[in-house]
Parts: sequence; C-alpha cells; structure tokens
Amino acid sequence: MVPSISLLDIRDARARIAGTIRPTPLMMSESLSELSGSGVWLKCEHLQVTGSFKVRGATNAVLSLSEDQRAKGVVGVSTGNHGRGLAFAARKSGAKCVICMSQLVPANKVNAIKTEGAEVCITGRSQDEAQQEVDRRVREEEMVMLPPFDHPDIIAGQGTLGLEIHDEMPDLETVLVPLSGGGLISGIALALKSLNRNIRVIGVSMERGAAMVASQRAGQPVEVVELPTLADSLGGGVGLENRYTFDIVRDHVDELITVNEEEIAAAIRHAYWQEKQIIEGSGSVGIAALLAGKVRNPGKCIVLLSGCNIDMSLHKRIIDGEDVDVARDASMTERAHA
Repeated sequence: MVPSISLLDIRDARARIAGTIRPTPLMMSESLSELSGSGVWLKCEHLQVTGSFKVRGATNAVLSLSEDQRAKGVVGVSTGNHGRGLAFAARKSGAKCVICMSQLVPANKVNAIKTEGAEVCITGRSQDEAQQEVDRRVREEEMVMLPPFDHPDIIAGQGTLGLEIHDEMPDLETVLVPLSGGGLISGIALALKSLNRNIRVIGVSMERGAAMVASQRAGQPVEVVELPTLADSLGGGVGLENRYTFDIVRDHVDELITVNEEEIAAAIRHAYWQEKQIIEGSGSVGIAALLAGKVRNPGKCIVLLSGCNIDMSLHKRIIDGEDVDVARDASMTERAHA
C-alpha cells in the first residue's frame, strides 16, 4: 500500500528545510489584475536559492536520509532544476551527487549543476533513457535515488510552498501552478486543499509533450514524445509505475490547461517588460494562461513563477520580439553538425 502524504508531513518539511531555503515574496501584478478584472499576485519562487522551487523538495529529501544513506551518495534524473536543487542540497549535507540528464537539457542548466559540485552524466534523448543510468548507479553502486517528483519527501518539500501561499493569502481563490511530473502541484494542492478545500488549483503545462495532461486524459500514466520547448523544465514523463503524483493530481487538482510556444514567449516578454522579472519558459506558463484568456473567472489569484534559469541569450531573443522556435533551432543545429 502506498503511504499517504499528510499536512503534518508538509509542516514537518517546512521545519526541516527552514535553515536552507528562503521564503519568497508575493507581488501584486497591476497589469494582470487589470487584464483579468480581479486581483492577481505573483509568487516569486524564481527568486529562491538555485533559482527554482526544486530546492525545497530536494533539501527535504536529502535531510530525511539516514547518515548511512547520505554516505552512499544520491543520484537522480533531471531536466535541470531538480538536478541543481539536489546538487545544492547534497553539497550542503556533504553527500556525493550524480545527476543524469538527457541530451535535450539546455547547456546553461547542465553547467549550473556542475557548479554545485555534482557529477553530470548526459545520456539518451529523454528522461526515461537517462533514468536507465540512474537505475544502474543504484544497482551497481548502491547510491540512493531521489527522483524529481514522484517521492513523498519531494512532494512534502514542494508542499511548503502551499503553506507559504496560504499564510500570505488565506482568502485566495485560484492558484496557477506549472505542471510537469506533478511533484510541485501535488504538494501545493495537498497543503491548500487541507487548509481550504474551496481554493481552485489549476495546473498549467505546455502543448509540446505535456505528460501529466496526456496521462490524466488517458486515465493512467502514459508515455509521451519529448519535444523541444521553451518550457524545457516541464519535459519528461510521469513514469508508468507512478505511485503518488498521478493519483494526487487526479484527486486534488481542479483543472489542467496547456499553452503553446507563442503564448509562453509572450509570457516571458510580459514578465520582463511589465513585471521587471526574468523567468524561464517553465515558470511563465501561468502568466501565459492568463494572457491567453484560458483561465475562467480567476478571482483572487496567485500565479506561481517557479524558476528563472533561462539561457540569457535565448531570453534576449524573446524579449526583443524575435519569433523563437526552439524546435526549429534544434533542427538547424542538427543539420549543421550532420
């Protein structure tokens, strides 16, 4: 039987990680409030240590290990932000860390993980293929696997964001949360729904390869083809043997929305020019959904900005108004090296 994750687990996680992570600011957006006709606030988690929410779950998971487990080292698969968070948490606790990544992960995210002192192993064209190397390290080297989302300590750590949001705005009506494998939205939904079941939790993902959205539509975890996208941190599957996040999203998340590449780019531009914030594509999808008019009656709404780890040359192209298509860019690069 799969153990449940409770509000108490999330509160314990908040106490455990309090000395490592920082509370992030809540900022009202006048432009988005005017657009939606109601109050919209930005939860600036992109200003978190390592530039992403992922450090919350990673830190909780590493600190929950025994001394013997930490001595064997931790290993995980990542599209970037989990890897950096895990590398940061492992370095803080003195544990060896190996991050396995697919060839689709941008170089800036690979380099950021290396600067945290972790070993990076690039293998395969998808997270599922990179996971095979993780499994080998666990099997042959007895390292401890800490996955990016489908793990109770990871989910509880991400749920601390839900507690923080509720503390800041207990009369919240809607929260927009970036959605990939579901660890972030699972933790937030469990926390918020435990405190106020009337809060509407909406997951937002990209149209290109939204694994959790496809899985929920199918009624079970399914595989999807990973495609180049501006929201690269939302890539990857949910795992066919998913134990936690599929069920939590099904039972506690009210709605799922997808946005296209043009809408993601518009959100990155909006964040920069209107909000004076630099955010990555994955962190912009909530803004994208609002700008595109895809959120019905948001009411008093918080948009979670989940990360800022974007390649700055790409960011400049987007904010300058260039028609950026990372799939086209990838194809041109492959032809150039053929």
